[in-house]
Amino acid sequence: MSVLFEPFSIRGMELPNRVAMAPMTRVKSPGGVPGADVAEYYRKRAQYGVGLIISEGTVVDRPESSNDPDIPRFHGDAALAGWQNIIDAVHAEGGRMAPHIWHTGIVPANRKEHPRQQDPEGPTGLGKDNKRKGAAMSEEDVADTVAAFAKACTAAAQMGFDCVELHGAHGYLIDQFFWHETNQRSDKWGGPTIADRASFAREIVKETRKGIGDLPLILRISQWKQQDYSVKLAPTPADLDDWLAPLHDAGVDMFHCSQRRFWEPEFPDIDGENGLNFAGWVKKALGVPTISVGSVSLDNDFFGSFGGQKSASTDLRDLERRMEAEEFDMIAVGRALIANPDWADKVKAGHIDQLAEFDGAQLGVLN
Repeated sequence: MSVLFEPFSIRGMELPNRVAMAPMTRVKSPGGVPGADVAEYYRKRAQYGVGLIISEGTVVDRPESSNDPDIPRFHGDAALAGWQNIIDAVHAEGGRMAPHIWHTGIVPANRKEHPRQQDPEGPTGLGKDNKRKGAAMSEEDVADTVAAFAKACTAAAQMGFDCVELHGAHGYLIDQFFWHETNQRSDKWGGPTIADRASFAREIVKETRKGIGDLPLILRISQWKQQDYSVKLAPTPADLDDWLAPLHDAGVDMFHCSQRRFWEPEFPDIDGENGLNFAGWVKKALGVPTISVGSVSLDNDFFGSFGGQKSASTDLRDLERRMEAEEFDMIAVGRALIANPDWADKVKAGHIDQLAEFDGAQLGVLN
């Protein structure tokens, strides 16, 4: 698996290998404040050789930006002190890390025992099929939210994080602006095309870039939504360019392209059943670095975990083939890194057969 462990550099950030830890929010920060156990969780992954750690989703300073009280915040003195401890612990092991900056938008409360305190905010307050899920954002709300994202990223730069990642995927707020079902605005933040609806994300990227200087900026994107797995924001490669090229021009250095299974082709009608995946097509369309992700080292997708399914796979040949062909530049590993803090070191040493199964129950455990 030597290709996984070749160094990689982006905008001056030097990484020892091509393995990233995917963001996995597991509501383990009581009151939104990450504690010493969370710092130890990330420290272990740095200790065992992950090239770039991307934190769990951590929310910006907006009312109802979080849909669970135990999701970590990236604002307020106590929460930021917790994140300072985390990045210091990661750096002590020689690791590199990005916070994954987030706003959940109109997504419902994560747990019934912790309902939303107010109406959540979204582009038009509408969910799929025109169902009212929250409040439509005013111009002032939009401006304040853009500022909140930029403020969080600026704080990360000041704390010494190595890069930052914005969460623009999976049907959360930024992605709700991308999707026509949830963004039916007729002002400058909406419109009939994906390029029109990307204006909110472009503004966040522009303001974030001002605050972080030369740090690398990653944007996580997806075609699918948790509300509808079949969605394709960009049905063709040309649409990918319309959607993402302006975001790259605004300051995105790298796209983290999320799909449920990394081996599935994005446009099989063009290049066949073994064709390029989502990250591969984004890289081809824009000529920019990409991260791929989706069920690495596993044999079922994320949502099977909630049904109690166990999952493990020792076959990484297709991943190696795609990376040797430079289809994408990095691979993010999620659940397999929960089950195996030392995933990177085991794979590098050729001990793939020693990888532990992932069990859905592990989603609620810090280890």
